[in-house]
Amino acid sequence: MAAPDFWDEPAKAQKVMKEIKRIERTLEAFDEVEQLLSDVEVLADMASESGEADLVREAEETHERFLGKVDAMTTETLLTEEYDQSNALFSIHPGSGGLDAQDWAEMLLRMYTRWAEDHDYKVSYVDFQRDTEGGIKNVTLLIQGDYAYGYLKTERGVHRLVRMSPFDTAGRRHTSFASVDVTPELSEDVVPEISPDDLRIDTYRSSGAGGQHVNKTDSAVRITHLPTNIVVSCQNERSQHQNREYAMRMLYAKLQELARQENKEKISELTGDYGQITWGNQIRSYVFQPYTLVKDHRTGIETGNVQSVMDGDLDPFINAALNALKRGE
Repeated sequence: MAAPDFWDEPAKAQKVMKEIKRIERTLEAFDEVEQLLSDVEVLADMASESGEADLVREAEETHERFLGKVDAMTTETLLTEEYDQSNALFSIHPGSGGLDAQDWAEMLLRMYTRWAEDHDYKVSYVDFQRDTEGGIKNVTLLIQGDYAYGYLKTERGVHRLVRMSPFDTAGRRHTSFASVDVTPELSEDVVPEISPDDLRIDTYRSSGAGGQHVNKTDSAVRITHLPTNIVVSCQNERSQHQNREYAMRMLYAKLQELARQENKEKISELTGDYGQITWGNQIRSYVFQPYTLVKDHRTGIETGNVQSVMDGDLDPFINAALNALKRGE
């Protein structure tokens, strides 16, 4: 940084600065854990000598915070894959279930936004399409911060909801589905290698999240990869050209991930539907009635506190999935 030519290559310098900040945050986390451990020892001694209930309770609460910080740092050591430190492009699409599914997609949007904000990640909209009757047709978020992709990558899959439908006048129980897709945000110097013949590119008028900031021109871009039926959309940039460039990087990231999952060396080898948002493919079920339960079908982790989960308490599920992934399960 002190070198006179450090800023001669701005892109490279920015990467160095980002890495320095990441290391500084890691060191701060170690300092915080060390301080919490010291506080626990002092409070435990004081509580043992005095027997005061308030001191015992404070020692227990501090110990819980210490264990939570240690767990978080331990989980972070699992994030060693190529893009784990990257920002995350996070998409939610309603599946089977009609209006109920669109409402469920919006509930998931709130849940993940709460989780991201609780972890001090910045959340912005890349694409947002609300349905006129209710809920959302689809949404893509950019979640920015260290290890955003690494933590969220295990949330990819179908999420199933069981509840008494607020849209059913007979008050019957409905099952709804929505899919979550997560890919790393690729840097601007990535040049996607995709055949133009495999693409259908459509433009439309950007509406913005919630319908505000409606553009007067068709600046939003939707790209469909015909061999796989993968669709990406972008409307957050100022021009159609910028939206198209960003959408292409999004598509390339999705194709790379799909190629990795299918053990393909070339993107051109990928064909077939990207996935079905239906029964039998869910990774997690959320049951509101007749009982309350959230259960991850991959790890077996479950809780009866549905409201806490819907308010963003996802760490037990994410941590268990990351540990299972590391073990190769």
